[in-house]
Amino acid sequence: MPLEIYKRGSVFWVKGWVEYNGRPIAGPYRQSTRATTEAGARDWINDETQLQIRRHLVGEEHSLRFADAVNFYHPSATAAKQLLPILDEIGDMPLGAITGALLKRLGPKLKPKACTDTWWREIVTPARAVINNAHELKGTPLLRVKRYDKFERIAQDERRRKTSRIERIPATRDWIEAFSAAADPYNAAMARFMFETAARIDQAVSIEPGDLRPRTCEVRIKAQKGHPEGWITVSPQMMAELIALKPKRPKNRKTGAILPPRVFGYGSPTGYNNRWKTICKQAGIPYLSAHRAGRHGFYTELVVRQGVDPVTAAKAGRWSDATLPMRIYAHAETDEAEVRARFRTNYVQPTPTEKAKHKKTKKDQGNE
Repeated sequence: MPLEIYKRGSVFWVKGWVEYNGRPIAGPYRQSTRATTEAGARDWINDETQLQIRRHLVGEEHSLRFADAVNFYHPSATAAKQLLPILDEIGDMPLGAITGALLKRLGPKLKPKACTDTWWREIVTPARAVINNAHELKGTPLLRVKRYDKFERIAQDERRRKTSRIERIPATRDWIEAFSAAADPYNAAMARFMFETAARIDQAVSIEPGDLRPRTCEVRIKAQKGHPEGWITVSPQMMAELIALKPKRPKNRKTGAILPPRVFGYGSPTGYNNRWKTICKQAGIPYLSAHRAGRHGFYTELVVRQGVDPVTAAKAGRWSDATLPMRIYAHAETDEAEVRARFRTNYVQPTPTEKAKHKKTKKDQGNE
């Protein structure tokens, strides 16, 4: 019996078999189409029929389309939003026909005014994640994509008349002290905590009173960026600051719900921004984000200013790859003029009036 639809409550279901040339090739079905209209249910039958016919003719690993792979991928809310325009462009393409070059070409088409880093982050990365998830689940081809090179980045920057990858200024001890002098105790302690530990802003604002171990000077930070939850050691002075803060219960701005007590009093990783801008203005210092004050400042302070070896600094800051922070978080602070001056040092040379002493030879001695 070919596929038929029937209604259960407000949703249409389907039963029967998918047939090809009058012969059943997939089924039996008895499942929801999740459609509340008959037209939507028939679209579901059409899509499922085409998929099963392709599987029957060329095998499952060659039959899945990008849209099919999205159906069994579980993206975050952000990734789901990024996938919508990609689906419109390549949703009907078989996974085996999608190449890295094709994904990279979607960048200028979908976001012509964005930089190559944005293309990689918001187009290539989510699309590749969908395709490689299908590889793990269904055995479809694995996709590797080569990053945009510097020539592609520069060319796109010229087209949009805007420079990408602007140098990030890391925090210094002087900046931290000036910020803390103008800040309230909560923001001053949070800035010093991130500068000392390289904690991310989301990890810092999530700290609750139960995450502090005063006797051992340890603080528990949440899992993030592929790193598990763990305890980090802070200085006794930092622990004394944290204990002195009276925990606050922030409000969730979206739902209005009162959150559990937080050490620094913030409920989200973006809530600090406006307050920090005001503090920086009052202190007469340039505004630096929590990321620049924390991870960038931490690594530059240890490696560039104090000469700590990169492997030790990377481990202390919880980077699994020691080469990553050297590429991104280490900022040179030597003035270029100072470097050039090293090549203009005047070497000690004999004055023009000085004459080199003449060493007598055997010929000279014979003439005497």
